[in-house]
Amino acid sequence: MRALEIRDLSKAFPGVLALDRVSLDIGPGEVHALVGHNGSGKSTLIKILAGCETPESASSILVGGDRLDLGSPQSSYQAGLRFVHQDLGLIDSMSVADNICLTGGWQTSFGTIHPRAAAREAARALAAIELDVDVDRPVGELSAAARTGVAVARALRPDEGSRTAVLVLDEPTATLPMHEVEKLLDVVRSVAASGIGVLYVSHRLGEVIDLADRVTVLRDGRKIVTLQARDLSQADLATAMLGFELEHVPALAATRGGESAEPPALTVEDLDAGVVDGVDLTLERGEIVGVAGIEGSGRDQLLPAIFGALPRRAGTVRIGGRTLAGAPGPRSSINQGIAYVPADREHQAALPTLPARENVTIAGLGSLSRHGGIRRRAEREEVTGWFDRLDVRPPGALEEPFDSFSGGNQQKLVLARALRCDPAVLLLEEPSQGVDVGAQARLHVEINRFADDGGAVLVSSSDADELARLCRRVLVFQRGRIAAELQRSALSEASISHALLAESNGAPA
Repeated sequence: MRALEIRDLSKAFPGVLALDRVSLDIGPGEVHALVGHNGSGKSTLIKILAGCETPESASSILVGGDRLDLGSPQSSYQAGLRFVHQDLGLIDSMSVADNICLTGGWQTSFGTIHPRAAAREAARALAAIELDVDVDRPVGELSAAARTGVAVARALRPDEGSRTAVLVLDEPTATLPMHEVEKLLDVVRSVAASGIGVLYVSHRLGEVIDLADRVTVLRDGRKIVTLQARDLSQADLATAMLGFELEHVPALAATRGGESAEPPALTVEDLDAGVVDGVDLTLERGEIVGVAGIEGSGRDQLLPAIFGALPRRAGTVRIGGRTLAGAPGPRSSINQGIAYVPADREHQAALPTLPARENVTIAGLGSLSRHGGIRRRAEREEVTGWFDRLDVRPPGALEEPFDSFSGGNQQKLVLARALRCDPAVLLLEEPSQGVDVGAQARLHVEINRFADDGGAVLVSSSDADELARLCRRVLVFQRGRIAAELQRSALSEASISHALLAESNGAPA
């Protein structure tokens, strides 16, 4: 008997057929990966499984041989479907035990919670997936991989009223540093070994091949193929996802930079903010520089500190040799030539309910204003040009809300907003997080194009392969400082990963 059987799953939205007669099945204890480019239908399929969307009437889903009542979250849970979404839904200030008990409830007596009973139950849930975490520790103090493991343990917590048949994991490693990915994959293997089917959604093709038993590829709402993972290469998967070989994407330009009579595009001296401690760095015109580091190293605070989104205790930032004027902050940085694309698109990089058009132009309306108003025709023409240049899909959807676009197309929109401000320096955090290989190649082409035109780029990423392919040099952070600088001649995914592992083990990078 199959853990999950999906037959002829279809879902239409106004003007869009999101899923077109998709069928797949998962056996007990099988890890079945689901891959596809942004907008391929993966998210819609997950929402239908969770009961948040109702498919077309001819669709059917069986869980453990029993028909699922479609369009009902309660029926999805009762049938045995469990979910861990990209937003883990954990409360940082609460303990591991309280987070695990949060959804299913605590043992009580006369209205009073039994902390020891909750701790024992949490410990059993963690032991079931072979995760060793202190149940009394606040979740906010855990590593990214451990946090995701806690969310998995909570999803699989035993419930007398419902079995667990299938665990759905949606991009569980998207925000993890590379050295923590394997820890989470071990958790997934442990779940499958217990006999639970796993539907695993990821853009990281290497981990898909390493982890999955079978892989199903979606493209434009249709199932293209289901194959044994052991028979696939990353190139095979990319071709199936995109419909063409990735080599057909224009080759990335070589990054430039080096000796110049001009002052550096960006100079940072003695920067002190958050855990960033006395950092000095320079970027030349035409240079792309990467920033790597494990969680807590200061990597994720460097760019917001330079931009002024994170208050600085000390330090100087210069653009083209000129010290930024006025009080440090985002407005001053934008006005003087710095553009910043943060990692958190939903909460920090966009106005989700506003149209794509407004999200692209909102940071620089001066060129579109006349007599106190906005020249709407000129605005639409300009945004249409950005849609075409970055291949934003669906094309022409200028008036659709930002949050209706897939993750890859959202990233293209926020990059378009940054580029249209014509900055001298571009600060990018996790530029291809949650983005498929085709969209990543498109974004990299634009980043290289910006550098070729004389701009300077600082890229902070947890993806070592991305840094190796994109950057001229990479700065490795450790305890708030630059611990190592890897030059182009020595840059590779392996060398970056080695430097990160050296840091995590306390050895010199």
